Amino acid sequence: MTPLITANQLEEIINSGENVLLCDCRFDLVDTQAGRKAYEESHIPGAIYVDLDQDLSGTKTGKNGRHPLPTPEAWAQTKTRLGISPNTLVVAYDKQGSVYASRLWWMLKATGHANVQVLDGGLDTWNGPMGTVARKPTPSSAPIAARPYEGLVLVDEVVGNLQSKKYIVIDARANDRFHGQNETLDPVGGHIPGALNHFFKNNLSATAFKSAEHLFKDFVELLGSYKPAQVIHQCGSGVTACHNLLAMEVAGLKGSRLYAGSWSEWCTDSSRPIET
Repeated sequence: MTPLITANQLEEIINSGENVLLCDCRFDLVDTQAGRKAYEESHIPGAIYVDLDQDLSGTKTGKNGRHPLPTPEAWAQTKTRLGISPNTLVVAYDKQGSVYASRLWWMLKATGHANVQVLDGGLDTWNGPMGTVARKPTPSSAPIAARPYEGLVLVDEVVGNLQSKKYIVIDARANDRFHGQNETLDPVGGHIPGALNHFFKNNLSATAFKSAEHLFKDFVELLGSYKPAQVIHQCGSGVTACHNLLAMEVAGLKGSRLYAGSWSEWCTDSSRPIET
């Protein structure tokens, strides 16, 4: 299954009566209720709302980043509650260049749910009808088994990589934040030593992803002699990093991994080095 689906393809699926679970993932890091409010005002008919803070993040400890992953057990319970059964076709969308939809895409793929796509261009490309009736999720009839996240990198491996340089770390944040400037989200500015910067918005042309060929060229140039399986993606809190991961998948460069704790976890321990 290709990671992206166009608005026309999605409309065909909906009109054919095929079972699809639409997940509206709109969110705003500054105004955390804005996405839900926008969903309640209008959304693709039949979509449920999936919240970055409530559904796609776990409990914060002050040391594990701003959007830590839920435990596999908690994520399995959330999937059960949202009605994401193993065979459900899930299509995720947002209005932020597919950033939050990418997070849901990665979390599902990483726990064995192959049947998931991101609406390319999100709501900006949708010309079909819009609904105003919020839909409560229909829980799965059987509980979904917990599975560990495949392709997840923990902080100790990133620390070890400072010496071994076995992997290449790609930071998805804007260039100024990467260089420790204009940092408004995290208490400390800078980046993980040796990381390369690839701002997630560079994957887009307007609101849709660039062509697979264009993305392939961009990432192959960035990686140099490193293979896709040697790539660790990170960002501020493990959200926009998923966008780079998705872009690499679109380009056919499979096997890269996610450091979900990202900068917001890294910078909580003063013994971890920082570059600006």
